[in-house]
Amino acid sequence: MAVIRQLPDRLINQIAAGEVVERPASALKELVENALDAGAQQISITLRRGGIDEITVIDDGSGMTPDDMALAIERHATSITAGFDHAWRLVVDGGVVSGPEPAALAKGSMISVTQLFKAVPARLKFLKTERTEQGQCADIVRRLGMAWPEVGFHLTADDRLLLDLPACLPGQSGLQARIGAIMGQGFAGEAVVLDALRDDIRLTGLVGLPTMNRPTTANIFLFVNGRPIHDRALLGAIRAGYGDTLPRGRHPMAVLFLEVPPSAVDVNVHPAKAEVRFKDAAAVRSLLVGGLMARLRDGSIHATSAGGTAAIGKFSTAPDRVAGNDFAPAGNTLSSGAQRPYLAPPSRQQMASAHAFYRPNQMPPHSLLGDDAEPAARMASESEAEQQHDQRHHLLGAAKAQLHKTYIIAETEDGLTIIDQHAAHERLVMERMKTALAESGVASQNLLLPEVVTLADHHAAAVIEAADMLETMGLVVEGFGAGAVVVRAVPALLGTPDVKQLVADIAEELVELGGSTSLEDRINHVLATVSCHGSVRAGRPLNASEMNALLRDMEITPRSGQCNHGRPTWVKLSLADIERLFGRS
Repeated sequence: MAVIRQLPDRLINQIAAGEVVERPASALKELVENALDAGAQQISITLRRGGIDEITVIDDGSGMTPDDMALAIERHATSITAGFDHAWRLVVDGGVVSGPEPAALAKGSMISVTQLFKAVPARLKFLKTERTEQGQCADIVRRLGMAWPEVGFHLTADDRLLLDLPACLPGQSGLQARIGAIMGQGFAGEAVVLDALRDDIRLTGLVGLPTMNRPTTANIFLFVNGRPIHDRALLGAIRAGYGDTLPRGRHPMAVLFLEVPPSAVDVNVHPAKAEVRFKDAAAVRSLLVGGLMARLRDGSIHATSAGGTAAIGKFSTAPDRVAGNDFAPAGNTLSSGAQRPYLAPPSRQQMASAHAFYRPNQMPPHSLLGDDAEPAARMASESEAEQQHDQRHHLLGAAKAQLHKTYIIAETEDGLTIIDQHAAHERLVMERMKTALAESGVASQNLLLPEVVTLADHHAAAVIEAADMLETMGLVVEGFGAGAVVVRAVPALLGTPDVKQLVADIAEELVELGGSTSLEDRINHVLATVSCHGSVRAGRPLNASEMNALLRDMEITPRSGQCNHGRPTWVKLSLADIERLFGRS
């Protein structure tokens, strides 16, 4: 029984008022969605000149009867099915119909659209380059491929393979495999699984860690009831869900699926159905922001492997040989294909320093604990060694050294971590201030002598206007004539900050944010600036206890994987990565 039905005139007119085929990708989307409606399990797509000359879609769905084919080319017909022992062919050229007539096709449908805009040259004139149109078509296939992981997709353009997505198993593992094939296994393997429910709205998907960010929103994929959409309001909610963990101008990577009762969403508010209107938009936004914040807080200490990979890359890109330098190893490459790091010969000054530091006939100091070390010193060191070994079991490991009074090197069970002490402590201070602010306000420390800070007039005005907000953060300021403020108290968490620099930085931040930013964003940005002044500075020496205390605090503090400006606070190098540098694997 054929199930293609022509829609009523009233509904046709409602749809036609908003439906426009703007480019090849628009037509491709309709063709592929029809194939999915027909129950296709495998869809093959061929493009010529980005779809401008030809779009062909072949599927193994239920197909169409000859009567269905004649009806399908009428305005707004829907659904398809057939059960014949051979195929049928129908040709429509510039509105002139010929057929249907018998044809060869095993199962399903093959629909070919050539010269899509032949009858409307004005629209053809406004198309972008072939490469751009091809990219738009590929994006449509990627989005539909994420929404339908159990269906295989094959896309070629001008005899070149663009996408080959085999059908995946049902469930979360299949979804992750499909997303990994489209967005990369690095994302699929490190992204956080999200599953949140509020009333009758469900939010699921994979969200990238904040350090896995991009310059545009191109890597945010959002689906409502299985339909890919691109809605500015929802993209803004996703960005808000990441809060202060992203650098300015950067955007996260995420694949999110919203399931909403059909009666609670209108999908016909945009010509290409790229935007939707919710019955309760506030509830949807609340779920997006709250769900993302909660899930990212749970996994926020983790960092992506990109930092470690980049660090390894720095060692692996130098040439094996330098002209005129016979010291560099020749023709030596790593098993992974990367070259060995170039090791320059030591200078005379370095050699002299080495000899001054180590003399073969000199007895090692007690700190190296040879057999001749005093028993008490040896016992104390053995106890310290045990404690250090236990610390290796922690995520960030046991602190072993401080480099340039800025970076902490820690040993883990399977490698090492490098921590930026200032960036890490900056986040810890900010999270403490946020907790205090949420509970009862940040405690203040009165200055023995109030400090007058001179600023540009508009900067001083911005600080005075925000005085009430700043007081909740522990900073008490008042106007002090034209272009000046007086500071009477500072946040107790900051200790003894440079008050003038603190207020100047806050003033600059407030002016840059302007009046259009929400209060929550203004608070977070100012908190980030304030906490920066209270953190352990680069250049400050730390002993082993201080370094390990910082690492343990990071492991229990939300969002400590990123500093207040969205940059990573630590990177990890696995033992395998390090061994590859030395050709051990």
